[in-house]
Amino acid sequence: MQSERAMSLFRHAFGNGENQAKPECTKSLHANWIKGLTGFWQPRKLSGLFNPAMNRRAILHILTFCVVGSLFAQDAVPTSTPGRRRGWLSRLLHPFSPDAVPQYKDARLRGLTVDLLITPQTIKLSEVRQLGIKLTLANVSKRPVTLDFPTNQRIEIYLMNSEGNILTKWSDNHAIAEKPATILINPQERIEYNETIATRDLTPNKVFIAEVFFPQYPELRVRQKFLAVP
Repeated sequence: MQSERAMSLFRHAFGNGENQAKPECTKSLHANWIKGLTGFWQPRKLSGLFNPAMNRRAILHILTFCVVGSLFAQDAVPTSTPGRRRGWLSRLLHPFSPDAVPQYKDARLRGLTVDLLITPQTIKLSEVRQLGIKLTLANVSKRPVTLDFPTNQRIEIYLMNSEGNILTKWSDNHAIAEKPATILINPQERIEYNETIATRDLTPNKVFIAEVFFPQYPELRVRQKFLAVP
């Protein structure tokens, strides 16, 4: 009875003449559409919209869709390339070495890094007479670097106390001769200098500083602290 009354109202709104002129299939389509709307607005079916179980399922589907969309969106975001940083092992062995490439006033030195390794890290003065020094000069730039030296000396080593006073100089026990030379360091190449220096001027239970540098290029300098024990 409800569908028939709705159909009558529908015909009254649009005119009987216009409805009679339409094909039979059009009348059937309109009747089904009105019937569906009438059935949808029945109180029994409207109560389903407020069913807690249905609401929970709908909310769950919406949240799942949002989370999945968020994950795909995060994957699509580009990340910046990290800067030059040392690994944990390098930080442990060389705690005073810089993470970034130093900026020098001398343009010829740009792209060079110096790294210092002292062996042993803790010196037993009763056993160790010579401190091992290993200096690594690396070219991390994309261009070759040329260094000129007027003598056969490449590096200088200072042993200093915690106040910075020089106790021992490496050059005091080595002959320096005039012998000009040129060194070419290609990109991603490195040169290692291994020397030793006497520990006779050190005293136990104190912290000292080893400083190594190139006398011809004073900006190429690195220092490291170490402990002397009996």
